[in-house]
Amino acid sequence: MLRLGGKYKHLVHDLGCGCLSPEIELASRRLEDLTRRGVLAGLGATLFAAAGSSVGFAQTPRAPGKVLLKQARLFDGKSAISRSGMQLLIEGGRIAAIDTGNNPAPDGATVIDCGGRTLMPGLIDVHWHSLFAAIPVVVAATGEPGAIFTAATAEAQRTLMRGFTTVRDMGGPVFTFKQAIDNGVISGPRIFPSGAMITTTGGHGDLRMLSEVPRTLAQLSIAEKSGGAMIADSAGEVQLRVREQFMQGASQIKMVGGGGVSSPRSPLDMTTFSEADLRVAVAVANDWNSYVAVHAYAPRTVQRAIAAGAACIEHAHLMDEETAGMMAEKGVWLSIQPFLTADDTVPLTGPSAERIQQVFAATPVAYDLARKHGIKTAWGSDMLFSAEMTARQGTMLTHLSRWYSNAEILQMATSTNAELLALSGPRSPYQGKLGVLEPGAFADMLVVDGDPLENIDLLSDPEKSLAVIIKDGRIYKNALSA
Repeated sequence: MLRLGGKYKHLVHDLGCGCLSPEIELASRRLEDLTRRGVLAGLGATLFAAAGSSVGFAQTPRAPGKVLLKQARLFDGKSAISRSGMQLLIEGGRIAAIDTGNNPAPDGATVIDCGGRTLMPGLIDVHWHSLFAAIPVVVAATGEPGAIFTAATAEAQRTLMRGFTTVRDMGGPVFTFKQAIDNGVISGPRIFPSGAMITTTGGHGDLRMLSEVPRTLAQLSIAEKSGGAMIADSAGEVQLRVREQFMQGASQIKMVGGGGVSSPRSPLDMTTFSEADLRVAVAVANDWNSYVAVHAYAPRTVQRAIAAGAACIEHAHLMDEETAGMMAEKGVWLSIQPFLTADDTVPLTGPSAERIQQVFAATPVAYDLARKHGIKTAWGSDMLFSAEMTARQGTMLTHLSRWYSNAEILQMATSTNAELLALSGPRSPYQGKLGVLEPGAFADMLVVDGDPLENIDLLSDPEKSLAVIIKDGRIYKNALSA
């Protein structure tokens, strides 16, 4: 990733686009002395500006109250079919009732006539990077923290407007940003934060400049100071770094078990943490009543994570038959992204371009194995470094039609993904049901102009197809007459 004013180089260095060029290096050195406090001050200024301006907000959301959605075709997130003639009542951010009685609206309720359109749970993306998703190289090169968080703020709004009411953030200093969304300062999805991804020296998350090698144990690297990644090369360091993320509010932990596509010096076949070190991370997560997700592509890397007790594997595109069998036998979750062609990533060069071709070729095999062995499979998009790419978030979901029915795709992006989020237990930042439409669940839902059970491609054009977007009982978009 790029050296974003020193402290933020991790935000775009994975882009694989000449980020070690003299021009970028010069821009980065101007901000070498930025501190974490300075970054948070930049965030605070940005959020203050966002609170006082409606720029970029499609619609000012109403406070949670009573909302009645009537004449809906309801898909509850779990069934394979929808039910017509339904109405749903929201009170105080939760679903209060669902019925077919066509009962009159309570006093003071906002009434939305769905006109037979599909009412469904809000979508969930379980592999997202809230701060990194839409940061382009030009913004990174300016090295201005305010610009970084401005881009992230705008992207959070767009993510919500695409119908994604919840995301699991898989690496980044997102805790303060999440708090701003939860407090209503800015609009965006619910965030299940991992905090810094934890890696070994030379792993996918080790994004230091070579000038920062060898590592000095007494001083954090620039990338670590940013909060995007932490390096741990011993059991004691693993314990420390995992505990630090939970202390800051992590709902789960991301361990980097092997190489990655876009990091310049970590080939896909490499394995980083020993099984013993991974066991330490799992033990700490268990102490916090949460879980560990391990970034891993190669069979050996995945198998080591499984043996260590990881609850979820991120990616695993290169897994083989034996590895798939192990995942199924142990009940380990697979969080995988349907990368199929170059349209699904930012432009990559050099070794990164070669690695992504490996992933493209292996993706169909991995999904076939997941289906064959009945692996618990979640969906995420892992869009990075381009607002143009993040606009394809819904399109990435429709890629699943190669392996799943429309009903299975909708179930995966709602109730199934919510089951994975529930592994956070008491560390979940939102204590309630997500991904379903049923009494007592969070009032996160969409009204789709059409039937995605018949035409899943509707989700690839959210601006046109999403008539209503509600999160936590607040109406963020309503294109229908009251």
